[in-house]
Amino acid sequence: MRESSNPVFRSLPKQPGGYAQFGPGIAGATQAVGYQAEPYTTAPQTGVSRPLTIDDVVTKTGITLGVLSVVAAISYFIVGGNPGLAMPFTLVGALGGLALVLVATFGRKQDNPAIVLSYAALEGLFLGAISWVFGNVVVAGGNAGALITQAVLGTLGVFFGMLVVYKTGAIRVTPKFTRFLVASMVGVLVLMLGNFVLAMFGVGGGEGMGLRSGGSLAIIFSLVCIGIAAFSFLLDFDSADQMIRAGAPEKAAWGVALGLTVTLVWLYIEILRLLSYFQND
Repeated sequence: MRESSNPVFRSLPKQPGGYAQFGPGIAGATQAVGYQAEPYTTAPQTGVSRPLTIDDVVTKTGITLGVLSVVAAISYFIVGGNPGLAMPFTLVGALGGLALVLVATFGRKQDNPAIVLSYAALEGLFLGAISWVFGNVVVAGGNAGALITQAVLGTLGVFFGMLVVYKTGAIRVTPKFTRFLVASMVGVLVLMLGNFVLAMFGVGGGEGMGLRSGGSLAIIFSLVCIGIAAFSFLLDFDSADQMIRAGAPEKAAWGVALGLTVTLVWLYIEILRLLSYFQND
């Protein structure tokens, strides 16, 4: 069994069983790797929640994305009326969202709906503000509405496209594929941090290695990030599928929703950034 590259999925529980799934069955899916069995390995008891189903995943993910979308729209219009709030909203949303993901992951609270929905609200605050910045500051004189709409449609298109790829088995989620993807994500993260540090010290005229400068290298780097984010959906779907097959409890759907939302936010930001490069040309 594979572990997802998304850390949120790695510590979600599993339990033997058999239920609806995202896609094709995976051999040995009842073996737990990277998941703690307790307290879900005991026999069913009165009052214990029912097993996880695909409907639970869809419903909880829809609620999470709904909260994110509503808060993002509110944040966007508030910042539009008072641009001075762009930076505070961006920092509070990004840092607060990161803190909640760390709490959920290392505190094993991914199935806590309060944490998941709070994360969605904070990320909505961040996305609304950063979308306004890209649409009205980074792309000066551009059509902010068109830019954001294209980024949203691109994100949804990639998400559903990778879901089709997973369901049809066009790309198999193998241990080798997982190791390659995780290594790629680590490499990209190291490059991002290195570029940020170099930029802080004024290297390259404040652009570091040029990974976010808008030039050819920046475009290539964004495409690589988009590709990695897209392929990471396959691991996320596979992990969610295994939890459904293994009979994890219903509340685990909140953890699945959190993991998918983390990947969707990253993908949206990368697509938005890439589109801004082209509109600035």
